[in-house]
Amino acid sequence: MSILSLYPFLFLTLLAGKSSGAIAPALYLFGASSLDAGNNNFLQTRAKANFYPYGIDFPGGSTGRYTNGATSGDFIATFLGLPYPPAYLSLSEKQRQTIITGINYASSAAGILPESGSSLGDILSLDEQINYFQSTVRNDLPKIFRSPRVLSHYLSRSVFIFAIGTNDYLNNYLQPQFYNRSKTNPPQQFANLLLDTLGQQLTTMYILGGRKFVVYGIGALGCLPVILANINPKPTTPCAENVNNLINIFNNGLAAKLQQLTSSLKGSTFVRADAYTEIYAQFQDPVKYGFSEGRTPCCAVTAFGTCLPGQEPCTDRNNHLYYDGVHPVQRVNYQFARNCFSGSTVCTPTNIQGLALKL
Repeated sequence: MSILSLYPFLFLTLLAGKSSGAIAPALYLFGASSLDAGNNNFLQTRAKANFYPYGIDFPGGSTGRYTNGATSGDFIATFLGLPYPPAYLSLSEKQRQTIITGINYASSAAGILPESGSSLGDILSLDEQINYFQSTVRNDLPKIFRSPRVLSHYLSRSVFIFAIGTNDYLNNYLQPQFYNRSKTNPPQQFANLLLDTLGQQLTTMYILGGRKFVVYGIGALGCLPVILANINPKPTTPCAENVNNLINIFNNGLAAKLQQLTSSLKGSTFVRADAYTEIYAQFQDPVKYGFSEGRTPCCAVTAFGTCLPGQEPCTDRNNHLYYDGVHPVQRVNYQFARNCFSGSTVCTPTNIQGLALKL
């Protein structure tokens, strides 16, 4: 028996570069455009952000991230002491068998349900993302971790982030011209379907070895510039509260679902990240939170809310809440990631730092 099989955490320490300050061996990202780092660049879909002015403040320019710079997932990786997780589809087979600090499977327009976002073309639904992770666990990581025990320990110490659900409303339920869900499922029934399906998907991740999970709730969709530009009749309030009330049925049920999973899946911890409250407050009174322009996108946008290719964005990007009609600027992503990582209100029942350090 080798010393590495006797002391798996020593092996993980050496591999994950703990000496450089990493507090988790890896970060794995799943979800949609708020976390996508370029997977959709390799798919036949209209849901892409690999063009200027996206990435204007990101090293190397446009990568497929739907913002001017880094995503919340990028910042959380940095706070954990890890490199940005690369997009899964950007990696060669050989690269997939050498990466141990995490991978990004997120795909813009993806949802919990397979059909969500499909009107935009080929995307990786959450089921497909999990299937790719299953391939990582069963085919790629065993090339690095020869001992199943060491691999199991590595996965149990890694952090898994899910930012999913927005497109089940934005590119499904709220688009009856393309999808039937709003005609067949009342709001509460639809939210229950999403929560039950997500619960099954997270359970699959647990079976594959994950133990430390962070699950984002859905943001204040009724405050999105693209929603406010297209909704009729126009709301008399700053946000379309009927839309916010709709998605909060899901948000209100998410906490209970994650508590249920933590209780039923031995050794697991599920953290809920509140992606609604802070952005909602900032939209109501942007100046109070240091934004001089909270309601107008930084870039000129299409009818779908994405930036018009090649157009110059605003120069005062840190003063805006939204970069395009759907996605926040890098500054907002940083604040959310920082608060979730080390604060006490955005992520509960523990922050990501506490989750990563939990034995």
